[in-house]
Amino acid sequence: MDKSNANPNNKKNKTSKDQQLEQFTVDNDGTHMTTNQGLKVSEDEFSLKAGERGPTLMEDFHFREKMTHFDHERIPERIVHARGFGAHGYFQVYESMKEYTSAAFLQDPSIQTPVFVRFSTVAGSRGSADTVRDVRGFAAKFYTEEGNYDLVGNNMPVFFIQDAMKFPDFIHAVKPEPHNEIPQAQSAHDTFWDFVVNNTETAHMVMWAMSDRSLPRSFRMMEGFGVHTFRFVNDEGKAHFIKFHWKPVLGVHSLVWDETQKLAGKDPDFNRRDLWDAIESGNYPEYEFGVQMIAEDEEFNFDFDILDPTKVWPEEMIPVKIIGKMTLNRNTDNFFAETEQIAFHPGHVVPGIDFTNDPLLQGRLFSYTDTQLSRLGGPNFHEIPINRSVSPVHNNQRDGIHRMTINKGPVSYHKNGIAGNTPKPVPREQGGYEHYTEKVEGRKVRARSDSFKDHYSQAAMFWNSMSEVEQQHIVAAFQFELGKLERKEIRQQVVDMFANVNSELAKRISDGIGTIPPQSAGSASTESSPALSMMNTIKSTATRKVAVIAANGYTDELPIIIEQLKQADLTVEIVSVKLGMIRGESSGESEVKHALLGADSVLFDAVLIVGGSSSISELKSEPKTVDFIKEAYQHLKPIGAIGEGANLLPAANGEGIVVVKEGGDMKTFAHSFIDAIAAHRHWTRTVS
Repeated sequence: MDKSNANPNNKKNKTSKDQQLEQFTVDNDGTHMTTNQGLKVSEDEFSLKAGERGPTLMEDFHFREKMTHFDHERIPERIVHARGFGAHGYFQVYESMKEYTSAAFLQDPSIQTPVFVRFSTVAGSRGSADTVRDVRGFAAKFYTEEGNYDLVGNNMPVFFIQDAMKFPDFIHAVKPEPHNEIPQAQSAHDTFWDFVVNNTETAHMVMWAMSDRSLPRSFRMMEGFGVHTFRFVNDEGKAHFIKFHWKPVLGVHSLVWDETQKLAGKDPDFNRRDLWDAIESGNYPEYEFGVQMIAEDEEFNFDFDILDPTKVWPEEMIPVKIIGKMTLNRNTDNFFAETEQIAFHPGHVVPGIDFTNDPLLQGRLFSYTDTQLSRLGGPNFHEIPINRSVSPVHNNQRDGIHRMTINKGPVSYHKNGIAGNTPKPVPREQGGYEHYTEKVEGRKVRARSDSFKDHYSQAAMFWNSMSEVEQQHIVAAFQFELGKLERKEIRQQVVDMFANVNSELAKRISDGIGTIPPQSAGSASTESSPALSMMNTIKSTATRKVAVIAANGYTDELPIIIEQLKQADLTVEIVSVKLGMIRGESSGESEVKHALLGADSVLFDAVLIVGGSSSISELKSEPKTVDFIKEAYQHLKPIGAIGEGANLLPAANGEGIVVVKEGGDMKTFAHSFIDAIAAHRHWTRTVS
């Protein structure tokens, strides 16, 4: 074969279509940046503001062009947060918040405000797996009597960037690389880490992303955060800076890395199935709603800028005031009509809630409406049932694609005389929305306040706040991600960058990826925030899933144990060699929920091995039994064994291993096993 003919760059082999496409091929290397109109750009990191800490200006044509193009570059799925799952529910405030906000849904504890919540991953497509390492979206739409209010947040309280101008750049970097569309739903590739090392404001969020927070056990067991700084404004016009929090009643728990990879193949719908099944079974997910509040005159009292979206407000310094609870109690009737078509927007607010000059938030206030125009076919997406306000809608907007409302009469403008000047604006005293009258002054600049320039101190605080186990997982995550990079120089740059967070962290990362460890000492910060560690979260057995391994001839004590486990609100499912009914030693039958060949320990939180000589003999005949139990052990899950069931244990003892002899004290055994399940993982056994 003439190899020259196989060279795509050989002009003799180019078709007329190849030559046609060449006219549109652009190589950006070494060129000057311009707008789409050919105008040379002088700055591409900062949006145009009224002063360094002021709001973004509408006249910033470069930001609007860049963001508009980004918002419309994917159809029809969402550009980010494409993989999502939602549910209906309600919210109730615990006590009136009238002292701080005039928002009506935060006043009366007897009122249930309907909500719809959508959980999601960020980077992957709709077809990606639930359990990838990623940030999770946590967006709630409140259908209040004053109009819809959207709290559009994540399961992490900070973000990668400080200014919305860089959002398209960040997402382009973390998405599959454009030349080959690889890898899917992963940040373990060159362009993401190249972005990180060239944009050091990412340091804090990268620490969160490399932690177990990016591997949630369940949507029901992860926190939610508004991320940005907002305002509460009361009837007198007094304002407080606030941050929003969702605290899961079940506590905050994660999967382990090996488990997530196996789940992506065994059940890519693991998190969405978990949410659906919990609601269908009546185990309604609950989240307490909290706010951190800072008085206006305390804005500059901290060693971080409270408007910086890459910073947390440490809870030990500014406590979270719990003010209500959300309960999800109804699954969707149609995924597309509800979950896929719901349209969130941080700018959907109600009286008593307002914005700040957080530059990332300012850009989102433009972007979200803009992107719905492509996704949902025009300006009437608010008329889709899932997006409709329960409060009546009256304005002079007309027509457009997919208009559902039939407006009568000739008037579609304000002011008017024909219709008696209706609809007409409503004064603030009667519930009309008025923006907080913040004083704004400053020169129009593309810049960022110097108070945003500390990129490492809170990343160091996050590292200092982790337990040794959590730190080991962070190091392992860095090593896995960086080990996938093709460019060795980027690996070295990451190590050098995170030496500014903690030199020991950087050395431990370097040890596994073949780079030069940092020579100079990193951050000497000893500041920590215990609230950041999942080791300090709620320990609960509610809705945890226990796999009971049993076969014909199981010990007669099994029904007693199952009943005690169910009283602890545990979900118990029998796993055996094959489906059907299995018989006890002397009496009784139990239905098998899963056959071993179709089940895996990664689908459960704990394992109980049931004794009985005949049962154990049959289980030993199936090799998958040993694999099932060994895998649960490796993933540090609690394992219980009754009688001869102990013969199948990978180890005779260890943290989280609970054993009882046949005829022993089953009540004490059940209590000990339940306590082991509540701990979630048993980290001292080993680290996976």
